[in-house]
Amino acid sequence: MPSPTGSVVAISGASATIFSIGIVFLGYWGLYEPTKWRVSDIFVFGFALFGFACLGLVPWMATSSVEPENSDAGIRRARRLFLAGAPAIWLAVAISVIF
Repeated sequence: MPSPTGSVVAISGASATIFSIGIVFLGYWGLYEPTKWRVSDIFVFGFALFGFACLGLVPWMATSSVEPENSDAGIRRARRLFLAGAPAIWLAVAISVIF
């Protein structure tokens, strides 16, 4: 069954938005501060890096070619990546605020 019209644009835009929120968060969080990293800092950076990787792959997976032409396998992979990347970014933010 084909995906609804505009779903590729919507999921690509959503992933780019959350990606940019994550970049702003890392800039505010102080990635380049000269202090020694704690264990919570490593978790924040790890979750953020995983989230960026997933969200960066979303547009590529959403626009990849699939066989047969009416299959929505590419958009399904993109949705799974989005559902992994968005919570990872928000989890990184939550860990940095709590700890």
